[in-house]
Amino acid sequence: MMNATDVPDSKTAKFKARRDRLIDAAATLINQHGLKGMTFANVAALVDMNQNSLAYYFKRKEMLAHAAYMETLGRIADKVAEAAARPDPRARLAHYLHLVFASQRGIRTGEERPMTVLTGMSSLPEPYRTEATELYQSVLRGMREWFGPAGRTEELAANIARAHVVMEGVLWLPVWLRFHAIEDFDRVQRRMFEFWERGVAPKDSPLIYMSFSKEATEPRPDVDIDAFLRAATRLINRDGYRGASVDRIAAELRVTKGSFYHHLEGKDDLVLACFRRSYDTIARALDDAKAAGGNMWDQLSRAMTALIEVQFSGDGPLMRTTALATLPATHRGEVIGQSNTIALRFAGVIIDGITEGSLHAVDPLIASQMAMSMLNRAVDLQDWAARAGHVRATSIYAEIFAHGLLPDASGAA
Repeated sequence: MMNATDVPDSKTAKFKARRDRLIDAAATLINQHGLKGMTFANVAALVDMNQNSLAYYFKRKEMLAHAAYMETLGRIADKVAEAAARPDPRARLAHYLHLVFASQRGIRTGEERPMTVLTGMSSLPEPYRTEATELYQSVLRGMREWFGPAGRTEELAANIARAHVVMEGVLWLPVWLRFHAIEDFDRVQRRMFEFWERGVAPKDSPLIYMSFSKEATEPRPDVDIDAFLRAATRLINRDGYRGASVDRIAAELRVTKGSFYHHLEGKDDLVLACFRRSYDTIARALDDAKAAGGNMWDQLSRAMTALIEVQFSGDGPLMRTTALATLPATHRGEVIGQSNTIALRFAGVIIDGITEGSLHAVDPLIASQMAMSMLNRAVDLQDWAARAGHVRATSIYAEIFAHGLLPDASGAA
């Protein structure tokens, strides 16, 4: 059966070189403008080729986007397989991170082809979406197996969580690594691995749990702006930007489209408002945790457990960063700025915790980004959390942040 990306003469070096050039152009455009902004016209302009010639290699835009995602997923799968040959979980994690940073260094210097940000993959039409998703899930299974056999249900649950944390940590990496000089990559790699290995808190530091007040999490009786934002966030997280149509949001809330436009002018305003709501929720968790008192680890663990619980509940989750690429550039800068502000708040708590001795001497900037990536990923683990039980799932996931990814260090398995 012919693969969706197969084309005649694909074995010739000249054909492959031109095809790879188109894939790289598509990756660049997807990374800058999202899947929606990657058009045949834009690709053709970037490679100085007319659209008719481009169609010889890829008959439709979706085929080119699919090829870009599959090429990146294939490279990730190769790294996962190479790391799997190492003798133990710690060595596998360390080697994989080494491969990731080598790749990022090569991309920065232009010696390696760009990698496609995977955020828009869920918006691919069939059959491309299924094929890409199957490869993505295969990569996650490979990561899961790094951590050893899972003979018990709890061991499997912990290994699944570990794999997702690693995957998201690497996918989130380019967002903040661009602020570091290439000369610092070795140090950043070492500090990131330290977080993966032992987390932020001493092994004997217990988790302190906190739940949000009902006002922050329960649906409100009237359909107001918050109800729209919660519904839109759920739909965008699940189905991508295209999936959260005004019609679908209105249908879920059982209101008219006119009610939507009473609150928001258009789709971009909706996505921006969803991000604002999400960052307000994180800020509220940090404020509530601080008000509860205790040392910095007590405060940090309260905020993390409350936010993880919000993500697992499914009613009013935080906005997945997959939607970031759909925003116009004018709005995207504001959202990234808000994200960095929240990350710096986490970093401040971590610095104070290091000073008082309740936290490890980790790199606070890197640890704060790991916190952001873990919260970002948690929304994709709602089904996993339901199977494991929400209380146990929150514990497993928060223990990774607290005490690290390794089975002998986290205490989760």
